[in-house]
Amino acid sequence: MITATKTNNSPLPPQYNYGYIWLISVVAALGGLLFGWDWVVVGGAKPFFERYFELKDPALVGWANSCALIGCLVGSLAAGALSDKFGRKRLLILAAILFAVTSVGNSLAGTFTVFVAWRILGGVAIGLASSLSPMYISEVAPAPMRGRLVAVNQLTIVIGILLAQTINWYLVRDLPKGATDDFIRNSWFGQQGWRWMFAITAAPSLLFFLAMFFVPESPRWLAKNGAVERARQVLSKIGGAPYANAAIAEINSTLAAEEIHHVRFGDLLEPRMRKVLVLGVVLAVFQQWCGINVIFNYAEEIFRAAGYDISSVLKNIAWTGSVNLLFTFVALGTVDRGGRRPLMLFGAAGLAVIYVALGGCYAAGVQGWPMLLLVLAAIGCYSMSLAPVTWVVISEIFPNRIRGAAMSVAVSALWIACFILTYTFPILNQQLGSAGTFWLYAVICVLGFGFIFLKLPETKGKTLEQIERDLVD
Repeated sequence: MITATKTNNSPLPPQYNYGYIWLISVVAALGGLLFGWDWVVVGGAKPFFERYFELKDPALVGWANSCALIGCLVGSLAAGALSDKFGRKRLLILAAILFAVTSVGNSLAGTFTVFVAWRILGGVAIGLASSLSPMYISEVAPAPMRGRLVAVNQLTIVIGILLAQTINWYLVRDLPKGATDDFIRNSWFGQQGWRWMFAITAAPSLLFFLAMFFVPESPRWLAKNGAVERARQVLSKIGGAPYANAAIAEINSTLAAEEIHHVRFGDLLEPRMRKVLVLGVVLAVFQQWCGINVIFNYAEEIFRAAGYDISSVLKNIAWTGSVNLLFTFVALGTVDRGGRRPLMLFGAAGLAVIYVALGGCYAAGVQGWPMLLLVLAAIGCYSMSLAPVTWVVISEIFPNRIRGAAMSVAVSALWIACFILTYTFPILNQQLGSAGTFWLYAVICVLGFGFIFLKLPETKGKTLEQIERDLVD
C-alpha cells in the first residue's frame, strides 16, 4: 500500500511505497541471515569436528573457530573498493555464490587443512555481506524509517543464528547423555552429523542469490556514478517524484566539487573525515570486544564450566538464539523512537554489570540455571542495543563520497577485533579462568560506555546528507 508521510526535506509529502521499501530491504538483509547462519554454525559443529580432526591444542581450537575471520577481513576490505566500482548489488550476488559453494566445501572436507581453507573462503562471503547489506539498506531507506530497516539486517542475522542453532540441535538431538569422546568420534554424529550442519547452509544461499536479481541498484551509488536518471527512477518508486527530486538534489549537494569517481583510502585521513572514521572504527571494535560473541562461538566451554553436559549445551545454545531473536524485536521498536545513543549507552552499561555478576558466579563455583540466566541476560542486553545499533550507526555516519571505502575500513576493524576476541578466548580462559576473562570484558564495556557518552551524537530522523553536514562540514 502507498501512503503519504510528511518529511522536513520536501515541500510535498513523499508517497512512500512501504511494500516495495520493505521488500528490497528484506532481500538485501538475507545477506545478514547468511552472515549469522554461517558464522554460528561452527559453534554447534565444534564438539564434533574437533573430535573428528582430533584437535586438542587450545591454539588449534582457537584457530578452527577464528580462521573464518581472516576471510571476513579480506571480504570487508574488498567490499569497499569493489562496491564503489561495480555497485552494491553485484557484490551481494557474489557473496551469495560464495556462501553456497563454501558451505558444501566445508561439509565435504576430509582434512583439517581443507576445512580451514573453506572456512576462510566462507569468511570472505561473510565480510562482503556484513559490509554491503546494511550499507545498501541505509542507501535505499527514507530517513524516518532507516533505523528500523537497517536493524532488520540485524534481525535476519539473529534469525540466521537461531536457524543454525536449531538445526544443529535437531541433527544431534539423539546423542546419548554422557557420551564419551570415543563414542562421539566414531558415531554418525562425529562422522557425518556435523557435515550436514554446514551443507544445509547452501539452501538459503540459493534463495539469496535468486532474490537479489529482483532488487534495484542503490540509488546513491547510481547518482555518485553518473546514472542520475536511473537513481531518480529508483527513488521515485520508493517515495514518488517529489521525494526523488528532493533526494537527488540533496545527494548532488554533498557530491558537488568533490572527486567522486575514484576514492582513495588515503582520502579517509583528510582532517575533516578522520574524526568520523575514528568514531566508526571504535564503535565497530567495541561491538566485538564487549565479549558477547565468545558465548556463541565457545558455548560448549562456557556451559560446561557451568556444569552442563554436551546434550544440555546444545539445548542451551538454542535458548540463546531464541532470546537473541526476541530482544532484537525490542531494538526494532525503539531505535527510531528512543534513538541510537541511549541504546548504545544502555548496552555498554548493562553488559558491564552482567559480566561482573557472571565472573562472580564462576569464582564462587555457582552452576546450573543461575549461570544460564546470566548468559541469557547478557545476550538479551546485547541484542537490543550494541548488536543492531552499531550496524545502524556505522552505515549512516559516513559521507556519500567515501561511504563504501569508510564502511569497508570500519567493518574490517570489526573483523580484526572479532578475530582477536575469538582466538584469544581459549588462551584467556586457560590463563585467567572464566571469572577473570569475563571481568576483563566488563572493564572493556566500561571504557566503551565512556567513549559513547563523550563522542557519539544522535542521528535518528536525519537524512544521510544531514548527518554528513553535522559530522563533517
